[in-house]
Amino acid sequence: MDILKAATDWAKAEVFSTSFFILFGIAFVAASIGFWHLGKTDLAKAYIIPTLVAGAMLMTIGFGLLFTNKARISQFEKAYNKDTSAFIKSETARVDATLKEYNTVVFKAIPLIIIVAALLIILINTPIWRAISITTIAMLIVILIIDGTAYARISEYKEQLTIVEK
Repeated sequence: MDILKAATDWAKAEVFSTSFFILFGIAFVAASIGFWHLGKTDLAKAYIIPTLVAGAMLMTIGFGLLFTNKARISQFEKAYNKDTSAFIKSETARVDATLKEYNTVVFKAIPLIIIVAALLIILINTPIWRAISITTIAMLIVILIIDGTAYARISEYKEQLTIVEK
Protein backbone atom coordinates (compact mmCIF):
# COMPACT_ATOMS: atom_id res chain seq x y z
CA MET A 1 0.00 0.00 0.00
CA ASP A 2 1.33 3.42 -0.95
CA ILE A 3 0.74 5.58 2.11
CA LEU A 4 1.98 8.72 0.35
CA LYS A 5 -0.75 8.30 -2.25
CA ALA A 6 -3.32 7.68 0.49
CA ALA A 7 -2.18 10.82 2.36
CA THR A 8 -2.26 12.91 -0.80
CA ASP A 9 -5.67 11.57 -1.82
CA TRP A 10 -7.01 12.36 1.64
CA ALA A 11 -5.67 15.93 1.50
CA LYS A 12 -7.09 16.47 -2.01
CA ALA A 13 -10.49 15.22 -0.85
CA GLU A 14 -10.29 17.65 2.08
CA VAL A 15 -9.51 20.52 -0.30
CA PHE A 16 -12.62 19.62 -2.30
CA SER A 17 -14.73 19.22 0.83
CA THR A 18 -13.69 22.53 2.35
CA SER A 19 -14.81 24.35 -0.78
CA PHE A 20 -18.35 23.58 0.39
CA PHE A 21 -17.77 25.71 3.49
CA ILE A 22 -16.96 28.56 1.13
CA LEU A 23 -20.00 27.91 -1.08
CA PHE A 24 -22.38 27.77 1.90
CA GLY A 25 -20.71 30.88 3.30
CA ILE A 26 -21.42 32.70 0.04
CA ALA A 27 -25.02 31.46 0.19
CA PHE A 28 -25.44 32.84 3.73
CA VAL A 29 -23.97 36.20 2.68
CA ALA A 30 -26.29 36.24 -0.34
CA ALA A 31 -29.22 35.51 1.96
CA SER A 32 -28.14 38.39 4.18
CA ILE A 33 -28.08 40.73 1.21
CA GLY A 34 -31.48 39.44 0.17
CA PHE A 35 -32.91 40.07 3.62
CA TRP A 36 -31.36 43.54 3.58
CA HIS A 37 -32.84 44.51 0.22
CA LEU A 38 -36.14 42.65 0.33
CA GLY A 39 -36.93 42.21 4.02
CA LYS A 40 -40.12 43.99 5.01
CA THR A 41 -40.98 42.32 8.32
CA ASP A 42 -39.12 42.61 11.61
CA LEU A 43 -38.12 38.95 11.42
CA ALA A 44 -36.74 39.31 7.89
CA LYS A 45 -34.74 42.38 8.95
CA ALA A 46 -33.49 40.49 12.01
CA TYR A 47 -31.82 37.90 9.75
CA ILE A 48 -29.45 40.44 8.11
CA ILE A 49 -26.65 40.39 10.71
CA PRO A 50 -26.87 36.72 11.83
CA THR A 51 -26.72 35.38 8.25
CA LEU A 52 -23.89 37.75 7.41
CA VAL A 53 -21.91 36.60 10.46
CA ALA A 54 -22.62 32.92 9.73
CA GLY A 55 -21.54 33.40 6.11
CA ALA A 56 -18.33 35.12 7.15
CA MET A 57 -17.59 32.34 9.65
CA LEU A 58 -18.19 29.58 7.10
CA MET A 59 -16.00 31.33 4.53
CA THR A 60 -13.26 31.83 7.12
CA ILE A 61 -13.37 28.15 8.05
CA GLY A 62 -13.39 27.19 4.37
CA PHE A 63 -10.48 29.37 3.30
CA GLY A 64 -8.44 28.43 6.38
CA LEU A 65 -8.86 24.71 5.75
CA LEU A 66 -8.40 25.13 2.00
CA PHE A 67 -4.99 26.76 2.32
CA THR A 68 -3.90 24.44 5.14
CA ASN A 69 -4.74 21.30 3.19
CA LYS A 70 -3.27 22.59 -0.07
CA ALA A 71 0.01 23.26 1.71
CA ARG A 72 -0.18 19.86 3.37
CA ILE A 73 -0.13 18.08 -0.02
CA SER A 74 3.38 19.29 -0.88
CA GLN A 75 4.56 18.82 2.72
CA PHE A 76 3.48 15.17 2.66
CA GLU A 77 5.83 14.30 -0.17
CA LYS A 78 8.79 16.08 1.42
CA ALA A 79 8.23 14.48 4.83
CA TYR A 80 7.64 11.04 3.32
CA ASN A 81 10.82 11.18 1.22
CA LYS A 82 12.87 12.48 4.16
CA ASP A 83 11.89 9.76 6.65
CA THR A 84 9.02 7.39 5.90
CA SER A 85 8.63 5.92 9.38
CA ALA A 86 8.68 9.37 11.02
CA PHE A 87 6.09 10.55 8.49
CA ILE A 88 3.79 7.63 9.35
CA LYS A 89 4.20 8.21 13.10
CA SER A 90 3.53 11.93 12.84
CA GLU A 91 0.52 11.38 10.59
CA THR A 92 -0.86 8.77 12.98
CA ALA A 93 -0.52 11.19 15.90
CA ARG A 94 -2.11 14.02 13.90
CA VAL A 95 -4.99 11.83 12.74
CA ASP A 96 -5.62 10.54 16.27
CA ALA A 97 -5.76 14.10 17.60
CA THR A 98 -8.09 15.14 14.80
CA LEU A 99 -10.44 12.20 15.39
CA LYS A 100 -10.56 13.04 19.10
CA GLU A 101 -11.34 16.66 18.25
CA TYR A 102 -14.15 15.59 15.90
CA ASN A 103 -15.66 13.42 18.62
CA THR A 104 -15.58 16.26 21.12
CA VAL A 105 -16.49 19.28 19.01
CA VAL A 106 -18.46 18.01 16.04
CA PHE A 107 -20.38 15.13 17.57
CA LYS A 108 -20.92 16.44 21.12
CA ALA A 109 -20.59 20.23 21.34
CA ILE A 110 -22.35 21.14 18.08
CA PRO A 111 -25.46 19.03 18.80
CA LEU A 112 -25.66 20.60 22.28
CA ILE A 113 -25.45 24.09 20.76
CA ILE A 114 -28.21 23.14 18.31
CA ILE A 115 -30.40 22.02 21.23
CA VAL A 116 -29.79 25.30 23.07
CA ALA A 117 -30.58 27.30 19.92
CA ALA A 118 -33.79 25.29 19.41
CA LEU A 119 -34.81 25.99 23.00
CA LEU A 120 -34.19 29.70 22.47
CA ILE A 121 -36.61 29.65 19.53
CA ILE A 122 -39.27 28.25 21.84
CA LEU A 123 -38.51 30.33 24.93
CA ILE A 124 -37.65 33.78 23.54
CA ASN A 125 -40.21 35.40 21.29
CA THR A 126 -38.24 38.28 19.77
CA PRO A 127 -37.30 38.47 16.08
CA ILE A 128 -33.56 38.93 16.63
CA TRP A 129 -33.23 35.91 18.94
CA ARG A 130 -35.28 33.76 16.59
CA ALA A 131 -33.13 34.84 13.66
CA ILE A 132 -29.92 34.20 15.60
CA SER A 133 -31.13 30.78 16.74
CA ILE A 134 -32.38 29.65 13.35
CA THR A 135 -29.25 30.91 11.59
CA THR A 136 -27.06 29.19 14.18
CA ILE A 137 -28.89 25.91 13.66
CA ALA A 138 -28.58 26.21 9.88
CA MET A 139 -24.85 27.00 10.06
CA LEU A 140 -24.16 24.16 12.49
CA ILE A 141 -26.06 21.68 10.31
CA VAL A 142 -23.83 22.68 7.39
CA ILE A 143 -20.79 22.09 9.59
CA LEU A 144 -22.15 18.71 10.75
CA ILE A 145 -22.76 17.56 7.17
CA ILE A 146 -19.35 18.60 5.89
CA ASP A 147 -17.43 17.45 8.96
CA GLY A 148 -19.38 14.20 9.11
CA THR A 149 -18.02 13.23 5.72
CA ALA A 150 -14.57 14.51 6.69
CA TYR A 151 -14.68 12.29 9.78
CA ALA A 152 -15.43 9.26 7.61
CA ARG A 153 -12.52 10.10 5.29
CA ILE A 154 -10.02 10.61 8.07
CA SER A 155 -11.17 7.38 9.79
CA GLU A 156 -10.49 5.48 6.59
CA TYR A 157 -7.10 7.19 6.28
CA LYS A 158 -6.35 6.17 9.89
CA GLU A 159 -7.06 2.53 8.98
CA GLN A 160 -4.61 2.77 6.09
CA LEU A 161 -1.98 4.26 8.41
CA THR A 162 -2.57 1.45 10.91
CA ILE A 163 -2.08 -1.21 8.23
CA VAL A 164 1.17 0.37 7.05
CA GLU A 165 2.48 0.76 10.63
CA LYS A 166 2.18 -2.98 11.18
